[in-house]
Amino acid sequence: MHILVFQHLDVEHPGVFREFWAQAGHEWTAVELDVGEEIPPLEPYDLLVVMGGPMDVWQEEQHPWLVPEKAAIRRWVKELGRPYVGICFGHQLLAEALGGTVGLMAKPEVGMAAVNLTAAGQSDPLLAGFPATLETFQWHGAEVTQLPAGAVVLAANAACPVQALRWGPHAYGFQYHVEITESTVSDWEQIPEYKASLINALGAEQAAQLGAVVMAKLPDFRTRAERINANLWSLLASGT
Repeated sequence: MHILVFQHLDVEHPGVFREFWAQAGHEWTAVELDVGEEIPPLEPYDLLVVMGGPMDVWQEEQHPWLVPEKAAIRRWVKELGRPYVGICFGHQLLAEALGGTVGLMAKPEVGMAAVNLTAAGQSDPLLAGFPATLETFQWHGAEVTQLPAGAVVLAANAACPVQALRWGPHAYGFQYHVEITESTVSDWEQIPEYKASLINALGAEQAAQLGAVVMAKLPDFRTRAERINANLWSLLASGT
């Protein structure tokens, strides 16, 4: 498999999935859009993975590369009909590129949070084997406020009603982070925008403890990431 990855910050990469891809012999190419790297021709790639970032989907004047990125996502999903996985900002970009809307939350959702799979989520092949309620890692201040036509909500909670979505047979978005590693919290809290949302959401005392909390839960997160990875390749191999 040839995987194309859109990144918007050098420390927001595919995380633990890099290890899984290497073990399986998949090749992947990262395009760092925030530093001016150009999107390559899409046709040689089999899967598009779009990561998070500190910017917002509506900030096209500050980040002009958002315009061609959204166009590439739209073409990838609607015209080429190829599989897509978006995480956090990549989840929001999928929704907006397909005609949905994204807006600011009343308060950032950062840290550990439970999400509930919807009926559609419980029957979705990418989430096969997951419990109806699962603990997730969050770090976002915006959310999908209106689904694009044809999209299905796969997971939700009170803070964010669209925690995961699917459009078509194999275009997925996850608002929560499934890719985290042992360096995720320490890397991200160095980013001013992320640090501010962290303290806003948790307060200084709890914010200082987040790294230790996540570290203790990493084995469980890795197991879940392995399951998503296995489910994804099964889904793609089935030709669904």
